[in-house]
Amino acid sequence: MTVDSRTTRELIETVARRVIASAEELTDLDRAIGDGDHGINMQRGFEAVLTQLDQLAAQRLGNALKGVGTTLVLKVGGASGPLYGTLFMALGKALPDDVTREQLADALALALDAVKARGKSDIGQKTMLDVLGPVLAVLREGGDDLPARLRATAAAAASATVPMKAIRGRASFLGERSIGHMDPGARSSALMIEAVADVMEGRA
Repeated sequence: MTVDSRTTRELIETVARRVIASAEELTDLDRAIGDGDHGINMQRGFEAVLTQLDQLAAQRLGNALKGVGTTLVLKVGGASGPLYGTLFMALGKALPDDVTREQLADALALALDAVKARGKSDIGQKTMLDVLGPVLAVLREGGDDLPARLRATAAAAASATVPMKAIRGRASFLGERSIGHMDPGARSSALMIEAVADVMEGRA
């Protein structure tokens, strides 16, 4: 499908507003095992994205996503800015103008590899990758009710980080004490996936 400017705007705005609305939840999660600033940092970053919404929506989707990534790198503090910035920039770089599900999956795979390299992390270490990895697998499968399955997979994957021991990031300093808490990056990733799925279903 060709993603027009209206859809590009809807995707970016829905993701941004979903994250901003969940800032307090993300901060609470991060307070348990991190620096307690994930929510406010993500809110600041996506508020900056919204100020550029007209400019971003006027570009093709790939360039718009690269613009989102650049803004997040500049505005989001801590580790989240570089990691989410890398995700969006790599995704935008890999997306063609006319996007098929297979091409979206390939682009997301490249973006995940970029995040792994940037964070020196992998799936199973209690990070955002533990949501994005399972989501990629479902996206590759395709099939009926894809938005609903993406949404359910993201939520379940974020919950699955609760019993994990953190291996990377600030939470890793806690060792065993990181067990029993949801990873805030996994939760923010799930929120973004849920927002995209809502747009796909026309529910945003």
